[in-house]
Amino acid sequence: MRIVSICPSNTEIVAYLGKLDVLVGVDDFSDWPEDVLNLPKVGPDLSIDMDKVEALQPDLVLASLSVPGMEKNIEALEERGLPYISLNPNSLAEIADDIRTVGEALNLKDLGIERAQTFLDEAADLKKIAANRDDKPTLYWEWWPKPVFTPGNVNWLTEISNLAGAENIFATENVASFQTDWEDVKRRNPDHICMVWVGVKEEKMRPELVMKRPGWNEMKAVQEGNIHVLEESLFCRPSPRLLDGLKKLMEVTQPSHQ
Repeated sequence: MRIVSICPSNTEIVAYLGKLDVLVGVDDFSDWPEDVLNLPKVGPDLSIDMDKVEALQPDLVLASLSVPGMEKNIEALEERGLPYISLNPNSLAEIADDIRTVGEALNLKDLGIERAQTFLDEAADLKKIAANRDDKPTLYWEWWPKPVFTPGNVNWLTEISNLAGAENIFATENVASFQTDWEDVKRRNPDHICMVWVGVKEEKMRPELVMKRPGWNEMKAVQEGNIHVLEESLFCRPSPRLLDGLKKLMEVTQPSHQ
């Protein structure tokens, strides 16, 4: 089969299935595993070059709706009559469903079922480890600094927080993505600030600027030095690599780490 993936999380699901050999092209942001860096690129996920996709003669395009604006990719695929499936998970259970879906699409149904179960089992094992925590720290996830965007209850990062034995302070909002402001974050006074700016590499993020926001020096997270610059690729992509992010989160929020 000839597969084109136009979203990093889809590329990572193919990798999790051990089937990188079927990929003939990926979007510009697909950067893991390293093997995919040598594949033909078809543009950034919000402005895919469909001429390039079509030229690769795919048997299947793995599309996504995980970021607002991706709808136009679906429309373009339909206009050209290119075969595709579209993934849009918000939870670990839905990511497991997608592993099964992609496995079946690659004519590897049993492998998809097996790998999905492995993924869920590993998540359950990590949850058991975190259940032994004495504390339950509160977390503020910053997707974007101004205006502030943060995950609400209907997002995998709230679930990842819970699995780590912690709590997302914006789990009170029953949406996937919530727009708010610095004052609201300050009022909720989290124990930890987790910086995962979408599309921004870790070295470009500036914790010292976060500390200078009005009144934030009064917040527990700032006073205790719990501002974490985390890899966007491990937390902002709905793929099996979220479990690597979960392990890292468990580590940085442990009292002994501080």
